[in-house]
Amino acid sequence: MSMFCNQCEQAANGTGCNISGVCGKKPDVAALQDHLLYGLKSLALYADKLGRNAEIDRFTIEGLFTTVTNVDFDATRIGGLITRCYELKEQAKAAAGVTLTGPVADWKPAADLDGMVTQAEAYGINGQHADADIRSIIEIVMYGLKGMAAYMDHAMILGRSDDEVMAYFQKALATTTNADLGLMDFVGLAMECGKHNLTVMGLLNTAHTDAYGHPVPTPVQLGTTAGKAILVTGHDLKMLEELLKQTEGKGINIYTHGEMLPAHGYPGLKKYSHLVGNFGGAWQDQAKEFVNFPGAIIFNTNCIQKPSDSYKDRLYTWGLVAWPDVKHVEGWDFSAVIEKALELPGFSDNPGQEILTGFGHNAVLGVADKVIAAVKSGAIKHFFLIGGCDGAKSGRNYFTEFAEKLPQDTVIMTLACGKYRFNKLDFGDIGGIPRLLDIGQCNDAYSAIQIAVALAGAFECGVNDLPLSMILSWYEQKAVVILLTLFHLGIKNIKLGPSLPAFITPNILNFLVENFNVGPITTVEADMKAILG
Repeated sequence: MSMFCNQCEQAANGTGCNISGVCGKKPDVAALQDHLLYGLKSLALYADKLGRNAEIDRFTIEGLFTTVTNVDFDATRIGGLITRCYELKEQAKAAAGVTLTGPVADWKPAADLDGMVTQAEAYGINGQHADADIRSIIEIVMYGLKGMAAYMDHAMILGRSDDEVMAYFQKALATTTNADLGLMDFVGLAMECGKHNLTVMGLLNTAHTDAYGHPVPTPVQLGTTAGKAILVTGHDLKMLEELLKQTEGKGINIYTHGEMLPAHGYPGLKKYSHLVGNFGGAWQDQAKEFVNFPGAIIFNTNCIQKPSDSYKDRLYTWGLVAWPDVKHVEGWDFSAVIEKALELPGFSDNPGQEILTGFGHNAVLGVADKVIAAVKSGAIKHFFLIGGCDGAKSGRNYFTEFAEKLPQDTVIMTLACGKYRFNKLDFGDIGGIPRLLDIGQCNDAYSAIQIAVALAGAFECGVNDLPLSMILSWYEQKAVVILLTLFHLGIKNIKLGPSLPAFITPNILNFLVENFNVGPITTVEADMKAILG
């Protein structure tokens, strides 16, 4: 069967995957994900009229997150979600006491996977609207919702939610089905997504800091420590905490991978002495790195790739991430992972390089007087935020080269897994202020925003007037919603790469250029000259 998916930066030929996903997604899984999104829209038509319902809201978040790139590749699990979505839709329909008409409102999935896949041929994005520009902005809204759902999922795991945000999820999903709306209606809906995502990132930041304290600058070991080992990759800090509790005193060392690196900066997590270091780099290198990890490996959120047989038997998934025939941990009992780690040889002692993490907004603003003084004295001429999603597609050496070639009187802030392009390099410091500040995960864009707002306040200017430039890499839908958040805040002059999204039409791109002066990266020399003169 054929497929069409253009939601991530890896989209084949820069247009879309139509045979099989570059990410490893098969056509049936792509179809089922389209079907689930269609079902969520049907559910939202009734949920939007029903008001807040905790079960429906939670399911909506999990359903959206399931369809983010590199999360769930298991057709059977997605089929189960489609069935559950229909059950909730019927409950919402009865509770709301209304009967709506139309193909979305009348949606009913087939009873089996093959039937669901066949139905999904009509549910893909290309069948949603005839106008290419409206279809493009609807895609942006949907990808914004997916990205925001990922952050909301983490917040909900830590007991945080927001009724206004949840109402927006249902309203936005329902609105995407309205064929009477015009282009600017959906542009407004997309900007509103950025506004609500700022709330969600704030919720998650507060949830993290309330649970684990504010991050503090912390050196992280890249070598190994003698003992049995478990590698944790993903984003979820609560899952890491539970694993640390259950492995305490068992002779098992815990290593982070990918976006889990910033966990080392939180006092409530770094207090565990068996959280010993970080192994490997960004998500796209897992296949060549995991084969060399002599312990158990567990994914707690997105970024899973097709596992090789060399480590598949010691690989586990948790939460919404899943791969066919990979063992999935339900709930909070990690005994199976622990038992597997105890069976495996583990590491010998082999110390390595140390890198710094933990420069959240609380840590940076704690030395704001020094930063401001350095700017006023001319010791710091410019700030760069170089970060975002890393990926396997060529052209990402741009970000390494850009960081390497920056003048010594500039400071680099970084976040998300894009930092692995240069975070092992020695950039030195300016008057004791490190030139490279690792702010954290992709959701810690909130901290970067708080730092920028505080600096703007100190210098009595707008954020766009600061000596601050954003050079962002993107890969999947969380990057889309962060970009919408920056647009909501009115931040301009963002450089984006390594290539622009396949789902943005020329007219929508022109709108973004005219209103926000967003543009693609070109060459390091040209972009640096344009910024620094």
